[in-house]
Amino acid sequence: MSSSGTGYGTAVTAWRAAAPDWDAYTRHAFVEGLRDGTLPRAAFLHYLAQDYVFLKHFSRAWALAIVKADTLPEMEAATATVHGLLHYEMGLHVKICAEAGIDAETLAATPEHPGNMAYTRYVLEAGYSGDFLDLLAALAPCVLGYGEIGARLAAEATSDTYGDWIGTYAGDDYQGICRDVGALIDGALTHRLGPDYATLPRFAMLSARFAQATTLEVGFWDMGLSPSSAPA
Repeated sequence: MSSSGTGYGTAVTAWRAAAPDWDAYTRHAFVEGLRDGTLPRAAFLHYLAQDYVFLKHFSRAWALAIVKADTLPEMEAATATVHGLLHYEMGLHVKICAEAGIDAETLAATPEHPGNMAYTRYVLEAGYSGDFLDLLAALAPCVLGYGEIGARLAAEATSDTYGDWIGTYAGDDYQGICRDVGALIDGALTHRLGPDYATLPRFAMLSARFAQATTLEVGFWDMGLSPSSAPA
């Protein structure tokens, strides 16, 4: 899989190319600080605590995808993603925070930042008011952007300071999730809109939803660089 992120499916490749803030998201100063080890530890821990809160809501959104799905394979793919979030990705956050002296109880009690709230409620609202495709378009930037970031940083990192984080998103397990989600999106579009889905106005609307979620990802990194509310 190329670190350009174009190995995650046809639709995602098109959405990614049309999202004005994609590079601002995947090459944000926060991300580059992970790459070269210059990101302050306080900022990283603040981000991890907020991302832990984020992932709880994100898991709920993927659970909603099970409800919105049409087919058993769609339900199975959404279920597998929920399992990966709850039992794999969140475990990384607990582990790193515990090593920094932040116990699980403190982590779970993290106050939710307004930027975090704006992003997670946007994604959930996409599912509540829209259909399966709306929800996938809003969910995709987080899942697949982190996969792209992880793959690139694994190849380009000049420091092992944040090696655990990079390794999680560059690893085979997470990259497998990304490929599965990309295939899920392509299959869901074809199932609902037909093989020429990319030519339809509906696809452009979904692309705009993907772009909005990407912009909210940039805001999440911005929040991460302001560790004023990091857990003590």
